[in-house]
Amino acid sequence: MFKDKVVVITGGAKGIGNAAASAFASEGAHVCIIDKLENEYFVGDIKDKVVLEKFAKKVIDDFGRVDFLINNALPPMHGIDDCSYEQFTEALQVGLTAPFYLTKLFLPYFTEEAVIINISSTRDSMSQPQTESYSAAKGGISALTHALAVSLAGRVRVNSISPGWIDTTDSEFTGADAVQHPAQRVGKPDDIVNMIKYLCSEKAGFITGENIRIDGGMTRQMIYHGDYGWTKE
Repeated sequence: MFKDKVVVITGGAKGIGNAAASAFASEGAHVCIIDKLENEYFVGDIKDKVVLEKFAKKVIDDFGRVDFLINNALPPMHGIDDCSYEQFTEALQVGLTAPFYLTKLFLPYFTEEAVIINISSTRDSMSQPQTESYSAAKGGISALTHALAVSLAGRVRVNSISPGWIDTTDSEFTGADAVQHPAQRVGKPDDIVNMIKYLCSEKAGFITGENIRIDGGMTRQMIYHGDYGWTKE
C-alpha cells in the first residue's frame, strides 16, 4: 500500500515515531526522519527555523514530493512552578510551530492524496499538575489540526491522534496500571501506528479535521480513591 510513498516523520528515532518509521519502511516507503538523536536521514533540532528549512530542502532535493507528514516530535514538559519563559517557548516551538512551518514548507510539494498526521495527546483535554508547557503544545496541535484541514480542503487531509499511556519500553504492566484502562492494558506503539497507517490510506478518504483518541478508554472511566487498586496518599 505504501510502496515508494515519501513519509516525513519528526521525532522518528525512538518511541512511536520510530515504530511508525519501521512500519512504513517495511512496506517499501521512503522514510525521512528528523530527530536530535542519531538516525540515518537527518539530525537536527526542529525548534530551529533554519534547521527545518535545511531538512525540507533535503527531502525535496531527494524525492521532489511529500505524501505523508507525521508531526510526532515530543515537546518538553515543564510546570508553572519551574518553567521559564524560554522553556515554555521551546515547547511551543517543538510541538506547534514546527508542525505549522513544515506544513508551509512542504505545501507546494504535497501529492494529490497527501495526508498530515499530528500526534497530540490526551493531555490536550486533561492534565496532571506541573505539565503546562506540554499540555499547551498538545492542545495547540489539536486546534491546528482542524484549522489546517479547513485551509487545505481539497488539497491535503489533516488529522490528529491523541494517545493515552503508550509504553515504549517493552515493559509489562499489571494490577492497577492495567485495570484502570477499560481495555485492561497499557498501550503499545503499534496501537498508534495502526491508526497512522489507516489515516494515511484511501480507506480514510472521508476523514479530515478529526482528532482520534487512543487511550484504552482511560479518559472515559471515572476512578475514585480505592478503585482498581488506586489510592490517594
